[in-house]
Amino acid sequence: MGFIDWAKAFFFNRTEGTLKDGVAWDLQAEVVYKQLAIETCVDLIAKALARCEYKTFQSGTTFRGNNYYLLNVEPNVNQNATEFWYNAFYKYMYEGECLIVMVDNQLLLVDSFNVTEYAVYPNVYKNVTVKDYTFSSIFYEKDVFHFKLTDKNIRHVIDSLYSSYGRLLSATMNSFKRKNNKRWFVNSDYLRGQDDDTQKAIDTMLQDQLKNWFDPNKEAVVFQKQKDYEMEDASDAKNGVKADSSDIRNMIDDIINFVAMGFHVPRTLLKGDIADIEANIDSFIMFALNPVAEVFADELNRKLYKREAYIKRSYMQIDTSRIKLLDIAQLATAFDKLFAIGGMTINEVIEELGKNPINEDWANERYITKNYQKASMQESSSQGGETK
Repeated sequence: MGFIDWAKAFFFNRTEGTLKDGVAWDLQAEVVYKQLAIETCVDLIAKALARCEYKTFQSGTTFRGNNYYLLNVEPNVNQNATEFWYNAFYKYMYEGECLIVMVDNQLLLVDSFNVTEYAVYPNVYKNVTVKDYTFSSIFYEKDVFHFKLTDKNIRHVIDSLYSSYGRLLSATMNSFKRKNNKRWFVNSDYLRGQDDDTQKAIDTMLQDQLKNWFDPNKEAVVFQKQKDYEMEDASDAKNGVKADSSDIRNMIDDIINFVAMGFHVPRTLLKGDIADIEANIDSFIMFALNPVAEVFADELNRKLYKREAYIKRSYMQIDTSRIKLLDIAQLATAFDKLFAIGGMTINEVIEELGKNPINEDWANERYITKNYQKASMQESSSQGGETK
């Protein structure tokens, strides 16, 4: 859904009028703020996961082959990997499930499908539609990658939480508008007919005269004050009743907090705050991204690699650590310690930094400093050298 379609669907109430009629659509604020929070959460998660690297392994070691290119560069002839996975994650989070089929060694994101589920037999997928094309063939469970949202009731929970808050927010906004409305008494002393047409004519005259008077966009306004007319301001603000938008802002914050809680997204990230940004990103990766990445990795491994290859340590892994910006100065001590105990090779350190590995055998070997030795050697080394 594009931004214009989304705006039409959620920002405006199309029953109030059309642009052709010259009538502005009525803004539905109680829907906008909830939808804005949901769209922001889903977009944030999808964009973050689309940045991940799909690492492929063969016999326990990293390997860049056809699967690596398929997952990280070109899933199909019409999309690059970033665009494809963003759409896939967005659909997964927003609609609760996502279906991908492989046709001619290409990954295609399905727009709609029908599935017949069984208990012990493979599920059957029919009417699989990608863009404007519907496949006539039937797909079985082994032929598709079907990702289902584990928190599939999340939007129902958010809607339930919001139902009361939406009414409360709408009432608060109406109260704010009422308190800031301009109300005047017009006192006059003259004789007139007591009929509807006469009263309507007088009301029209007053409204036409005062229209420009209350228009804040008019730089200069002249009001013709008639004889025996007395104007009295009866607005709430004139009587000391002041209204500000703090109550509305607080309710909007509550709505955003509810949605952020449902999607496990830190509220500060959703609002764009930078306080404790590093800790919030760690929380975002752990609770919002890793569970989704695991769902996709498990499904891809069991269909793309299958049991025999996986047992022999040939598999793929979605690396969510690449989402964070790496500071070499902060990582230097950690990399030095990991390298010193043989935890990483030189090339593994270089690849973690996003650099090209060294094409030398010694760069793939593990080293250990002389400060470390086997635990069984501690007792003999502490006895000294008098036995030698």
